[in-house]
Amino acid sequence: MSSDDDLEPTFQGVKPGFEPMNVEALSLEELNEYIAHAHSEITRAQNEIKSREALRGDADALFKS
Repeated sequence: MSSDDDLEPTFQGVKPGFEPMNVEALSLEELNEYIAHAHSEITRAQNEIKSREALRGDADALFKS
């Protein structure tokens, strides 16, 4: 295994068992909680993307010097 293998994406799509929520069975309060949780997960993923992009930019700047 080369060090380049560590750079390959590992995401293989949505994980098995990650099924959509049956929203028809949820109350209004549960739906609002579900939406709030989904928003927090989206924000968490977006922050991770920003962090990785910043690291990549820093690394690119280091190696271009």
